[in-house]
Amino acid sequence: MTRIPHETSGEPNPLRTLTLDRLRCRTSMKWRAYPDDVLPLWVAEMDVPLAEPVVHALTEALALGDTGYPAGTGYAEALAGFAEKRWGWDGLAVERTAIVPDVMLGVVEMLKLITGPGDSVVVNSPVYPPFYQFVEHMDRRVIEAPLGADLRIDLDTLDETFRRATTAGRRAAFLLCSPHNPTGTVHTAGELAAVAALADRHGVRVVADEIHAPITAGGVDFVPYLSVPGGESGLSLMSASKAWNLAGLKAALAVAGPAAAADLARLPEEVSHGPSHLGIIAHSAALRDGTAWLDALLAGLDDNRRLCADLLAEHLPAITYRPGEATYLAWLDCRALGLGDDPADVFLRRGRVALNSGIPFGTGGAGHVRLNLATSPELITEGVRRMAAALD
Repeated sequence: MTRIPHETSGEPNPLRTLTLDRLRCRTSMKWRAYPDDVLPLWVAEMDVPLAEPVVHALTEALALGDTGYPAGTGYAEALAGFAEKRWGWDGLAVERTAIVPDVMLGVVEMLKLITGPGDSVVVNSPVYPPFYQFVEHMDRRVIEAPLGADLRIDLDTLDETFRRATTAGRRAAFLLCSPHNPTGTVHTAGELAAVAALADRHGVRVVADEIHAPITAGGVDFVPYLSVPGGESGLSLMSASKAWNLAGLKAALAVAGPAAAADLARLPEEVSHGPSHLGIIAHSAALRDGTAWLDALLAGLDDNRRLCADLLAEHLPAITYRPGEATYLAWLDCRALGLGDDPADVFLRRGRVALNSGIPFGTGGAGHVRLNLATSPELITEGVRRMAAALD
């Protein structure tokens, strides 16, 4: 695949636009879950204004009263165009897509298609906590295949875990987080092809959560799972929500590989009633016309990763941080600080900075925190200052 790299957009860095006072006017989870004296650097919301093409599309829809039910394939067409230009992937066939309410509810629906109650779902821990919550709520069993010490997929561990998951001929699925949350690891084409080969050998079906796909660091290529050899039987969930900060405008797409088209065709029709029509309008506009804004964001995130690394090296050198290849999340190993399994609790109580605790991310999460880098350099600086003050 030939990919067009990040471009210099000429747009201002959206991470430097909003003041703290302005952000505290927001009513979403990030800014309302804690008292005003707490600096929130936790949940995956970005401190950015919306991309202008998204604002224009929503404003136009509201002016028309276009607030009914979703219809058509505009979202899938926009994503296919983005995938071809951005990732050099022309294999996203619109006829093998379906709109779903959001990525995690889409994951649930895909798992319902290919597994049954009591079957196993393999995950690479530490991983996004809703992987555990949603899977267990739907009466499936989570089996962990922990990442290696390098925070990449350990293929030997995955091989053994697939074997255990399919004991006695049970069906099993692998819920792949790509790019990986919280580590920011971007799986290579070789790694993904090896995953596909293992899945085929053991009869395991792959469902890929690719919600962070547009958010890669400079010089890093995202590879869609469905594009690699052996990925034809996979199912993917994609969305513009993370890259353009549209979580409150619900919409996502399920995408099937050629050999999984019949599975996706069994998706109940009522699932398509869940996405927001305004969400689909917003996501489609972002993918079609919001790439200049995205490139400005990605450049700002590259700066913030470097800033975070420098600040930690200066003020908290005992914390281990490997800047991620993707996402806007920093996975910090705080075990050398001696703060126990939940350093996020200490940073909150003593430093008044809110971070995600590593414990809900499963095996490998204890002693870690996740920090949201999608904010201004000033707030990252203040956040690290508060973390350091918590140790005084």
